[in-house]
Formats: sequence, C-alpha cells, structure tokens
Amino acid sequence: MRHRNAGYKLGRNTSHRRALLRNLVTSILLEDRVETTVAKAKAARPHVEKLITLGKRGDVHARRQALAYLQTRDAVSRLFDTVAPRYGDRNGGYLRIVRAGFQRGDGAEKVYIELVDAEQVLDEKRQKRAEARAKRREEMQKAMAEKEGEAGGEEKAS
Repeated sequence: MRHRNAGYKLGRNTSHRRALLRNLVTSILLEDRVETTVAKAKAARPHVEKLITLGKRGDVHARRQALAYLQTRDAVSRLFDTVAPRYGDRNGGYLRIVRAGFQRGDGAEKVYIELVDAEQVLDEKRQKRAEARAKRREEMQKAMAEKEGEAGGEEKAS
C-alpha cells in the first residue's frame, strides 16, 4: 500500500530520479517548452513552480538556492532575468501540460510541458527556425543546380 507516500518514483532510484528532474527543470527554464512523458511532466511541475517563486523573490539567497538545484548558471540567470519577471502578478500556475500523442517505442503518452505566457517567445523561435530551414533549402537547391550545370558541361565536352 502506498498510503502517505507522495511523489513520483518514475521507476528509478533516488539519485537517478533527482538527476532526471534537475535536467528536465533546467531544460524547461532554458527552452520554455519541452516534450516528455506525462509522469515526468507531473513530477517536474512542482520543482519549476518553486524555482519561479524563488525567482520572483529575487534576493541573493534565492539565487543561491536556485543555483544549488539547477544545472547551469545560464538557467539561473534566465530564471531571474527573464522568466520570473513575466509572472510578477501571477500567484502560481506557471506551467501548462499539453497532451501530444503517444511515443513510438513503448506507447507512453507524450506531453509538452511549457511555461504559460511564453507563446510570443516560442513563435519567434519557430519563425527563426523556419527562416533558417528555408535559407538552407535555397542554398542546397543552388548547389544542386550548379552541380547539374557542371555535369551537363562535361557531357557536352566529351
């Protein structure tokens, strides 16, 4: 019986589970949106919420507590400079879990866990990616056209 045993074990031992959650929380704060499984998202949610609350506090002690949990200094600086000020007037509920189908290998349900009010940032990232992809495609087509022109020139010379 699991009476009074709160939390998610995630089929891992304590150190592995702690490392997994630290990595996931760091990624969420850096990327604004991460794809993972339902159980991992639900396990990570309280950690992210607590860290954003620390970020809203904004003092040196809160920064040190966040640094003790997060993996990188970049994540800490992004938490205190960008993410926490976004939620100055909001009391909790900083994350959204959106269902996204099933995983191919084992059929586990996938979700996107994302920060609320990060839609503008995500749209900008999406646009940049699309532009970079279009530019790469253009360069590839230009290179293919040049290659075909060279191949056609060699055949005529022969």
